[in-house]
Amino acid sequence: MSTKLEATIEDLYAVEGKAEIIDGEIVHMPPTGEAPGYAGDEIFVSLREYSKQTSKGRAVGDNKGFSVDLPHRKFFSPDAAYHTGRLTGAKFFEGAPAFAVEVRSKNDFGAKAESRMQQKRADYFATGTLVVWDVDVLRDNVVRVYRAADPDVPQVFRSGEVADAEPVVPGWRMPVDDLFE
Repeated sequence: MSTKLEATIEDLYAVEGKAEIIDGEIVHMPPTGEAPGYAGDEIFVSLREYSKQTSKGRAVGDNKGFSVDLPHRKFFSPDAAYHTGRLTGAKFFEGAPAFAVEVRSKNDFGAKAESRMQQKRADYFATGTLVVWDVDVLRDNVVRVYRAADPDVPQVFRSGEVADAEPVVPGWRMPVDDLFE
């Protein structure tokens, strides 16, 4: 009988493509589709402009890693993020982002997917993330904004509205319509 070793952050250095460590295993994530990828890129560009104008925080694009220390999760790789922590020059960011963006792809719908998304948000909040966006550009065309202060009740922004990430990214706004090509 063999004992399976838990995956480590060091193991991720050898992984090609996007992956996270969940329940001790490396979980590969498929490439992002056209519409979700566009939305994530638009959010990153907007956050990047904000951070340059304010000289605060750092915008983080897709396929970047955040190492965390939960019993069942050691790593996040959001579609976009805003990081206010100390930069160490390490291969991955240490600690969770202050603001994380998860853009739903075609496999992120249904009861199992909802359960995974809810658990991931709980993990973000447990590691110090204050705001999580759940972006749906494939079905409902909405941005659900979850905040650590009330993690189970999202504020929903629709087409024609302007979403925010208060209180983490003060004054930053993103028109929901900018998430669509």
